[in-house]
Formats: sequence, structure tokens, C-alpha cells
Amino acid sequence: MIQYTIRRVLLSIPVIFGILVVTFVLARSIPGDPCKSILGEKATAETCERFTHEHGLDKPIPVQFGIYFSKIAKGDFGDSIRFHRPVTVIMIERLPTTIELGLTALIIATMIGIPLGVISAVKRNSIVDVITMIIANTGVSMPVYWLGLLLAYTFALLLLHTPFWLPPSGRLSAGVVATPFYEVFDWVVTKDTFKFHLFEFISNLFIFNSIITRNWKVLGDTIKHLILPATALSTIPLAIIARMTRSSMLEVLRQDYIRTARAKGLVERLVVLKHAFRNALLPIVTIIGLQVGTLFAGAVLTESIFGFAGVGRMLFEAITARDFPIVQGFTVVIAIGYVMVNMLVDISYAFIDPRIKLE
Repeated sequence: MIQYTIRRVLLSIPVIFGILVVTFVLARSIPGDPCKSILGEKATAETCERFTHEHGLDKPIPVQFGIYFSKIAKGDFGDSIRFHRPVTVIMIERLPTTIELGLTALIIATMIGIPLGVISAVKRNSIVDVITMIIANTGVSMPVYWLGLLLAYTFALLLLHTPFWLPPSGRLSAGVVATPFYEVFDWVVTKDTFKFHLFEFISNLFIFNSIITRNWKVLGDTIKHLILPATALSTIPLAIIARMTRSSMLEVLRQDYIRTARAKGLVERLVVLKHAFRNALLPIVTIIGLQVGTLFAGAVLTESIFGFAGVGRMLFEAITARDFPIVQGFTVVIAIGYVMVNMLVDISYAFIDPRIKLE
């Protein structure tokens, strides 16, 4: 297990390096001038020349990449051209928002998609199966931005004066403050240190921070603000998980050992959950891992619609402003997260099916 994990980590290094190269080249291939995008169209030639020199954009692309890669190797993602702040600090502020939103959406998609798929497989060709697949196909075909606007209009406007009203934007209501846990516990932390940045990152995970500080008001308000965006973001993964679960369950339910289990008189619930579902888990776990990329991609639109200050929204703004350090830094972090999730999925195979040996 340890050797397999180390080998997977080593094999992921070329993948991440390739993503770094591609992102670096594509970011600089975007039409437009960073100077004009950030300083405005009225910026003079002298101003743009000075701006380009200060940010090293006048050097050849290979030289720029060499400088950037040497900084990345030291854990330095550079400074934002637009905000004049370290990209690492911006990540600490934005990444927890997207992680919280993505995990909530993934939980919703998994908790609803898997039962729908199992029920659809067990009730194959019944009215339940037809309705479930209609829901799944609708979820796949409905654009996230359209569903997001529809949910916001329904729950924020039409249900404005009802108990079902939900906030259409933001992470917290006005006046609600999520105090960092280290301040609640009176821990003294020196600023601009690794420990401070780590604590800031954890504190920006509002759900976790409010639980350990027992601030139930912030917890309830955070969950309330997450419902609409997480629901909109979860629809496509939910539909895909439901369809994959149904397909995998149907394949297993045709096997001889399932017929044997039924012939022995086992309760149908045990046949489905203990014998069929466990053996159908491998493709389901695989597709759940692959949906992490879908969630990050959908977060760009979801965060823009619901006013979430996360990675997706920041990436959109950075691409528009030609802020290369942010685009590159956030893309590399997302790629590393995606590689790690897929590695965990591969490792989980050995625990799900003992017949699989990680060699």
C-alpha cells in the first residue's frame, strides 16, 4: 500500500508539471493586453511599458516560465498583477469557499443519486424507474446557470414571505460574523507565518469553524446560504451518479450469485444492499471521483450567480483581467487536488474489493 501510494505520487508529478506548462502557455495566449485590462484603455504607451517591465512580461516566454517554475518549487505563486497581493494569500481567502460549496454539492449528489440509482435498478422498467431516469436526464441537460437563476427567483422572490425563503447570494447574512477559532480560544499567532496562514485557511471553512467554536448561529446561516448554490451545482453530478449506479446495479443483479442468494431465501433487502450494492461500488466510486472536476468547472458559473467569493469567480475575473499569476496558481492547486482525489479513489478499490491488489 505504501509503495503504491508513493509510486502514484511520483507519477503525478509529470502530470502536474504538464498542466503547469499548458496553463502558463494558454494564459499568455489569451488575446488582449494585461496593461490595458488592468489600467484601462487610456493607459499611455510609457505607462504600459513600465507596467510590463515591472511584472516581467517583456521577457521571452521560456525565461518567464523558468522564473515562475523556480518560484513554484519554493512554494511561491507570485503576486497578483491586479490586486498587488500574494496569490497564496488570495487562495487562503477563496479556496475554502469553493471547497465548502463543492463538498456540499458532492454530498447532495451522492446521498440522493446513489439511492435513486439503486431503486431504479431494483424497480427496472417500472414507473419508478421511468421517473428516476427522467429526473436524471433532466439534471444532465439543464444548464447550471439557468437552474441557479430559477432557484434564486423561486426561493428568494416568489417565496419571500414564507418559511421556505432562502438567501440568493453571499456566504453570510449582514451582521453575522464568523470569528476565527484561534481568536475564540485566545491563541496568539504571529501574522505572515505558515501557522497563521493555515489557521486562516481553516477559519475560512465556516461550517468547520462554527462547529469547533460552537457558534450555531453562524453554522445555521452558512448552511442556509449554501442550499441554493450547492443544489444548483449538484444536479449534473447527481444525475450522472444515479445513471451509473443504475447501470452498475443492473449488471450485478444479473449475476449467478445473486440468484443463489435469493434461492437460499435471503431477504431481498440483504440481497440488494449486502451482495449486489457492495459489488457494484467500484464504478460508482470511480464516477464520484471524476465528478470533482465537474464541480470545479461548474463552480465558475455557480459562484458568479450566487455571489460566492470563491475560486471559480476569482478565476473568471483573473482571466478577464489577464492576471496570469492567479490563473496559473489556482489552476495548479485545482489540478493537484484533482490528482489527489483520483489517487484516493484508486487506493479505495483495495478496501472495497479485497480481490484487488495494489501492486
